[in-house]
Amino acid sequence: MAVKYAHEAIQYDKQGARSLAMSRYDRTIEILLKLCALYPDSPQTKLYAAQVENYKRRVRELKDGHMYEDEQTTKPSKPDRLVLTEKPNIKWDEIADLRDAKKAIEEAVVFPVRRPDLFPLGWPRGVLFFGPPGCGKTLLAAAIATEIDAVFYNIDAPSIMSKWLGESEKNVSELFATARQSSEDGKPVIIFIDEIDSLVGIRMDEVGGEVRTRNQFLKEMDNILDKKRQTHVYVIGATNKPWALDEPFIRRFQRRIYVPLPNSEARRELFKIFTQNLHIAHDVDIELLVQRTEGYSGSDLRDIFQGAQTQVVRELLEGNESTQKHARAITMDDFKEVIKKRKPSVSPQMLSLYDKWFETYKAL
Repeated sequence: MAVKYAHEAIQYDKQGARSLAMSRYDRTIEILLKLCALYPDSPQTKLYAAQVENYKRRVRELKDGHMYEDEQTTKPSKPDRLVLTEKPNIKWDEIADLRDAKKAIEEAVVFPVRRPDLFPLGWPRGVLFFGPPGCGKTLLAAAIATEIDAVFYNIDAPSIMSKWLGESEKNVSELFATARQSSEDGKPVIIFIDEIDSLVGIRMDEVGGEVRTRNQFLKEMDNILDKKRQTHVYVIGATNKPWALDEPFIRRFQRRIYVPLPNSEARRELFKIFTQNLHIAHDVDIELLVQRTEGYSGSDLRDIFQGAQTQVVRELLEGNESTQKHARAITMDDFKEVIKKRKPSVSPQMLSLYDKWFETYKAL
């Protein structure tokens, strides 16, 4: 998990998506610190601690960069100490397949932004992405922001809830007020809430603050869903557990889009993306890899390619580096070895739950 979040952090960092990068760096730091606490005598602990410091330093640099830009803005927006915004640089063609999801997004968000005059009855402003982890839900939300040139608010629900202790409902109100102001100034706004089930999931033992926060969120959602308001504020939620969402919130997400495991065509596209910067041997049969990775998520597939590259690097570093400066090409045997050791992260039982929920609540 630490490797997964670190990889995502670096990718977002390269793309200039500061908030997403910092969120993933923070997750990586949290996991590495837990490992250090659980295994203090491990020889890897010093390495983990060093990586933690590196990631913390990078987070500080990103924060400093964001603050500097705010100070240079000629017309600063209302400051929000809880939510960072950035302009993602992720395009449609960087997301493999997901044609049904992209079509639904265009109809719900892209077309109304381009031609609001063609929608006299209004348009959907609540979109829910659900499906197995590691299949592109966050990337889809970022790509929408790029497509319509929107202000992008990225919220990590669990951490936000902890920060909102005491004044949570007030901060929810301020967030939506800031978003509506940006929309009135002519900029579409996307409020993306990752792991939204942590924020609006079913609760059996809520305390008063949580109840007020959820009620305020419902109120704000109803406000932007008002058909009389021609506003371009969109709330996009992502969850791996749609069955944990409370019924009142499900109804407010007018588009509920299943983001499934990559099919054979999507896996083929992903392999082309993954191999762009890798040295691949001529014996690598992409079609055979496509067949052998049925049931793997997008992040699973990336892990396979990382694993194959790691095997080649290990061979170089454990050998005689003085006679060989470059790693050899990754062969088909390397991929077969990694696939033999790495099973899909999503079980058939879990997939059946997604299918059942989709049949009950589908809204494309």
